[in-house]
Amino acid sequence: MREKSEVRSSVLPAGGRREAPRAGRGRPRASALPFVFLNVATTADGKIAPGNRAFFPFGSERDQELLLELRARADAVMAGARTVDSFPVNLGPGPKRFRELRLGRGLAEYNLRVIVSGAGSIDPAAEIFRHRFSPIILLTTERISATARERLRAAGAEIKICGRKEIDFSAALAWLGARWGVKRLLCEGGGELNGALLRAGLVDEIHVTLCPVIFGGREAPTLADGKGFETLAEAARLQLKSLKRVGNELFLVYRVKKRRSQP
Repeated sequence: MREKSEVRSSVLPAGGRREAPRAGRGRPRASALPFVFLNVATTADGKIAPGNRAFFPFGSERDQELLLELRARADAVMAGARTVDSFPVNLGPGPKRFRELRLGRGLAEYNLRVIVSGAGSIDPAAEIFRHRFSPIILLTTERISATARERLRAAGAEIKICGRKEIDFSAALAWLGARWGVKRLLCEGGGELNGALLRAGLVDEIHVTLCPVIFGGREAPTLADGKGFETLAEAARLQLKSLKRVGNELFLVYRVKKRRSQP
């Protein structure tokens, strides 16, 4: 998906005049953290890419349409460095009709874009930096080198340090809410980022497109990678909100049940 670049940003920091999302599309939690929802297409065996981790879209046109529909509900769209580097994405709202849909919901025409990389290991020449229609935020840690900082700032990223060795996602999301007024945050992966958010208890909703494909392979990434949960008692629990079949694909929406110890 390609769009015309825009020099002027349509995303306002907190304190700017922008309406909150209208009722009926999910409310932010009382803690002021954004409402976080994941969107992912998986194979029938739960993979999001083959074993070589070379990502390519394998969902239908309806799945691609859903991606843009969900972006049209979000103040910010977030993805990991590998996702942004491996496929020419700009994380923007897409064609005019989706931007108009955002405006009709009281949102800015263009969503904020957020990249996550603990070491700042993202290519400054990635496709996302070629499109200046809205700010690009890099959430990273003190592990990022001075050279990477300089190169990524020159490419157009605002860099936010959110931890020493690992990203403190609770603090990072609170900052996005306070600094940029983010109330709804859409995460588009990859698996390690999804897994980290789930372990931190920060995910509210998951949208899964189940596709009629099997990759197989123990090295193939899944919806939630990384450290994972060690016991069944710790595992993220889901409640099915809706299920729809379109052709040979299933479109599932889950609510993530919150444990009392979670924020």
